[in-house]
Amino acid sequence: MATFLFEEIIFGPVKSRRLGNSLGVNLLPETTKMCNYNCIYCECGWTKVFKSENSDGLHSRLEIQVALKEKLKAMKETNEPLDVITFAGNGEPTMHPEFPGIIDDTLALRDMYFPEVKVSVMSNAAYVDQKDVFEALSRVDMNILKLDSAMESTFRIINRPTGKFTLDKLINNLKLFKGNFILQTLFLRGTVKERIIDNTSGEEVQAWLNILKEIRPSKIMVYTFARDTPVEGLQKIPADELREIALQAEELGFDVEITA
Repeated sequence: MATFLFEEIIFGPVKSRRLGNSLGVNLLPETTKMCNYNCIYCECGWTKVFKSENSDGLHSRLEIQVALKEKLKAMKETNEPLDVITFAGNGEPTMHPEFPGIIDDTLALRDMYFPEVKVSVMSNAAYVDQKDVFEALSRVDMNILKLDSAMESTFRIINRPTGKFTLDKLINNLKLFKGNFILQTLFLRGTVKERIIDNTSGEEVQAWLNILKEIRPSKIMVYTFARDTPVEGLQKIPADELREIALQAEELGFDVEITA
């Protein structure tokens, strides 16, 4: 199916289903996806680069700072509405070797031009055991971290992590924040390599609820995919089913936002 890459450092603002008017920041190469995951639903397609061993194809901290400053300055001059500055783009943003410093620059520019605007990062939490990454994510307004399944076999099919990264490692990384994060979970079903995948089943949802009680996120975003995916035959989850899942988390005392 048709997937795409972001072709600029700064893109948008776009109307985000979950965040409002969102100005995107892509820290990764514009010609390829860089991530330690290879998610079957990723709008950017399959991962081509799994490690950030060098800075090939990456823009420098200064280039990113200049591009963001120019965009925010122009938006301020034209009174363009903005709700959030979002780090997303072509893969996992925390893989950029200068990520912590880039966050510092972004917070300073936000305070200069749009002090009421939030800064968010969408991350898979794979690198938060690195002190500087953890501290940088702890500084942003919306630290949005991914957990698509609480079962190892499903996690490996949906997210396809590289190397020795496991679900247990992910959960331990999430626990480091002591609740200071927003959890996002994407629900889907379909067939992958002749294996039925469905993270909305009773067993899956119960495992997910059990993990919620351990990691205690400040908020949960429950949603399904909106754009084309690299795997054909995946099915979006209807809004009424998402509401049923969300209700079970709400009954445990969690604040849940649903996006169908």
